[in-house]
Formats: sequence, C-alpha cells, structure tokens
Amino acid sequence: MTAEAGPTPGLAALLPYLRAHRGTLAAVGALSLTGSVAALAQPLLTRTVLDRITADRPAAALVVALVALVVAGALLGGLRDFLLQRTAEGLVLGVRRRLAGHLLRLPIVEYDRRRTGDLLSRVGADTTLLRAVVTSGLFETVTGAVMVVGAGTAMLLLDPLLFGVTLGAVAVGVVFAVTVARRVRGLARRAQERVGEMTSAVERAISAARTIRASRAEGRETGTVVASATAAYRAGLGVARAEAVVGPVSAVTVQGAFLLVLAVGGARVAAGAISVGDLVAFVMFLFFLVLPLGQAVHAYTQLQSGLGALARIEEILAVPDEGGDDRPSATVAPSAGVPARVEFDRVGFGYPGGPPVLREVSFTVPAGTRTALVGPSGAGKSTLLALVERFYEVDEGAVRLDGVDVRELPRDALRARLGYVEQEAPVLAGTLRDNLLITAPDATDDRLRAVLDEVNLGHLADRTADGLDVQVGEGGVLLSGGERQRLAIARALLAGPPVLLLDEPTSNLDARNEAALRRAIDAVAVRRTLVIVAHRLSTVVDADQIVVLDGGRVVAVGTHDELTTTSPLYRELATHQLLVA
Repeated sequence: MTAEAGPTPGLAALLPYLRAHRGTLAAVGALSLTGSVAALAQPLLTRTVLDRITADRPAAALVVALVALVVAGALLGGLRDFLLQRTAEGLVLGVRRRLAGHLLRLPIVEYDRRRTGDLLSRVGADTTLLRAVVTSGLFETVTGAVMVVGAGTAMLLLDPLLFGVTLGAVAVGVVFAVTVARRVRGLARRAQERVGEMTSAVERAISAARTIRASRAEGRETGTVVASATAAYRAGLGVARAEAVVGPVSAVTVQGAFLLVLAVGGARVAAGAISVGDLVAFVMFLFFLVLPLGQAVHAYTQLQSGLGALARIEEILAVPDEGGDDRPSATVAPSAGVPARVEFDRVGFGYPGGPPVLREVSFTVPAGTRTALVGPSGAGKSTLLALVERFYEVDEGAVRLDGVDVRELPRDALRARLGYVEQEAPVLAGTLRDNLLITAPDATDDRLRAVLDEVNLGHLADRTADGLDVQVGEGGVLLSGGERQRLAIARALLAGPPVLLLDEPTSNLDARNEAALRRAIDAVAVRRTLVIVAHRLSTVVDADQIVVLDGGRVVAVGTHDELTTTSPLYRELATHQLLVA
C-alpha cells in the first residue's frame, strides 16, 4: 500500500542534506564563478583581436591570451564537474544511510501497512534521482544564472537596441519552458510512486516464487507485474512529454534569437552603428546567454523531478521511529543477570483498523519457570509475545517485567533481556556464522559451535570445508524447515537472554529433532524464564504452567494434569493430539 501523497517539499528541503558538503560546494561555486568570468572574457577579447586585425595592428599576444582563457575554462570546468559528481554521490550515500537506518527503526505497524517493494524503491530509485538535483539541477541552475546575468549585462553595454530585440525573443521561450517545467515535479512524484508499486509487485512475486510455480500461477502473476510496469511506463511518459516540450522550445529560442540578432545586427553594422567586432562579440555573448539559459531550464526540470523523489523520502523520514515514543521513567531497571518475572495485567489489544485481539488478559510467569501458551489459532498467543517485545503497545492494562511496566523501559534495554524466536524463523541470506553473530557479534567460534550443538545443528558446520562459513541461501533456502527453526533458536540462545520467548519452536521439526530440541530447552530452562507458544502439546506437557487462551481471553491456567480435568478446551486439544484417552 502506498501512502497518500503529501505536499511536495521545496528547494529549502534540500539544505539539510547539502549542509554536510558546504565546503566542497563553496569550492564548486568558486570554480564556477571563475570559469564564468573566464568564459565571459572571451567575447570581449575576441572583439579586441578582430578590431586589431581589421586595423592591421599586432594581435598575437591577445590570441595567446584567448587560447589560455579557453584552456583554463575547460580545466576549471572539468575540476568543477568532478567535485560536483563527488558531492552528488556523497549526498546520495548520506541520504541512503539515513533512510536505511530509519527504515530499520520504524514501528512494526508501519511494516504492516506498507509494501516492502515501495520502501525498497525509496532507498534505491528515489535516492538516485537526488544525484541529478545536484549535478544537473541545482548548480546548473545557479551557474546558468551567473552566465545569463553576466552575458546580459555585457550585451546591454555593447548595444542596448540589439539587447532589447534579443531579450524579447528569449523571454517568450523562457516563460513557456518554465511553465511546463513546473508541472514536472508532480508528474515525477507520481511516476516514482508507480515505480514503487511495480517494485512491490516484483518483490511479492519473487518471494513467493515456489508457491506461484506450484499453483501454476506464473501467467497471472506476470500479468500483475506487467500491469504495474505499464502504470509506471505511462507515468514516466507523462514526465517525458513535459520534458520533451522544453528541448524544442529551447532550440527554437536559440535559433530564433540568433537569426534575429544576425539580421538586425548586420543592418546596424552596415549603417555604421556598431563594428564587426562588436557584432561578433554580441553573437558570442548571445550563445553565453541562451545556451546556459536553456541548460538552466532543463536543470530546473531535473530539479523538479528530484524534489518529487525527495518528497517520498521525506514522507518516510517524517514517520517517527520506534524510539520516538520511548518515555523511560523506571528509576531502577530490572537486573540483566537473572531470570525475570513477566506479568500480564488486564491486557487489551487490537491491531490498527482491526477488532480486539486480546481482552482482559491477566496471568504471571514466575521468574525461572516455563510457561506455555496454548489455544486455537487466532486466540492471541503470538500477539502476547509481540507485546512483551514492545513491537506493539497495549491498548489497555500493562505488561510488566519484574514489576516494571515495559513502556517505562527503553526498548534497547528491554530487548537486551529478551530472546525472541518468531514462528516463521527467518534466516538471513549469507553464512551460518553471519546468522549467529547477529545477536552476539563478539562470540568465538567455540561458542558458536557449542550453541549449534545445543540445538542439534552441529552437523551444519561439519558437512563442508567451509565450516561456519557455509552458505545458507536466500531466506535459508539451503536448509530444511526444521534446520531454519533450530538456527533461529540457536541465534536467540547465543545472546544469553534471561527471558526467552519461543513462538512455535517445534512446528517444523520431526520427532527426532523435536526430542533433541526439547532436551536443549530443558537445559536452558534452568537459567531462564521461558514463555512458549505451542500447538503441539507434547512439547509443553511438562511446563510449570500452561495458559489456555480462546477468543483473546484466558480461559484456564494450570499444569497438564490439572487442565485435562478442569478445562474442556484443553482436554479437547489434548484428545485430538492423542495425549489423553
């Protein structure tokens, strides 16, 4: 889902991004000014050379000076362009760094309501357009303006009448071109939004490639992607049409002004009002006026496109990150070295835009014990773990860690005490080592191998010569479902959290590996508080307590033996899984 477009920022919105490069930009400005002065001096020097040749006077020294000016201008321009390109790349890098850091800290609810491909497009395609803002937009507009003012002043001093004729011809074309260019910003923003939607469609199709193949849905999914690509194509055509108008208008303006100056200027030379040298200098100044003016109009168009992309970047950066609502007020944080007590006190919660998921949920997980959450699908079990992690905030009641409301703790401090294994057990592309070090970057190889052995995964580091550097594939595709789940658990165990939250830890395990994982859980349970969401009751029959949820409410709490006699729902679940007769 693409966010609704807000107001497009103006040029002032670029200033914070340019501030870090102000030293280089000042050097670029000085080079541009020096180059402009050198360029503007060339027509005047040319006029003097022609006048001397016409008067049969020596002009060799002036010719050498003219050549030197041309070479110096070229060298200055090359240095300026390099610095400008470097600045543009630095600006794009800075924006990408800031945007990537912000994206990874957005509230989880933002990921729920936005499409991944659109977010990727903002980091890639949108930031790339900012390069043109600096190289082809901002400075070409500024240097073009310097050249236009300088050339216009010189033309006015050479021949006011001829300047007035030129100004009238140029003004009509410039006003028209600028009017068209102003439309580009909105068109460019819509085009980038369509590109974001197309990227989302491609990302969706690739991430579900196996499901699509198995469902023989390649044609339908291709149609979806093509439809998004077609929408992006049409939006891009809108930008292209607007930009295409600027080029011909600029060309007609240049040619028309040139012909008009030749006609009027030739007549004035014939009448003796100006010399041939004056006319040649005026024509050269004309090109220094009109060509930069055309470049400036084109640059203005590029600037509008870049500002349209900047609007999409700013729209994401304006979303408060997850730390924005941290309001730590706990005077004493829970100890980080020992298991903690977890309490749910009359917790109520519903996902944004949806019905309530949890209602008046209350129970306590004593420190150092193992609590299982069971119940039908949709009962709210996984949501409880997400609330402990503060992926979402409760609507009612409170979740407490050792008596402290988790909302009173900074998220970093809270999550340093929690280990969390999602139901889908995501595995990062890269190596086995990469996946383990994400939670403990300083862990030794011996510690990595030890934690793999804890979850019966030691064979992964031994089956090839790569050892811990063996590749796991995109999303862990080179591992089995059970191996991915156990790797995620090993990753959580490696951080040594005093509280471990496991969401369906055995859902992808066969009987043999389930037994091995149960032994690992038994081993770590001595040192940790465990909260385990389970559908397979065989994995939690020996839990210290089992909390039964149904319809977002707690309907029973007790041990396995107690619940088989006191809870009809638990007995039904256990009977279906052949745990009771």
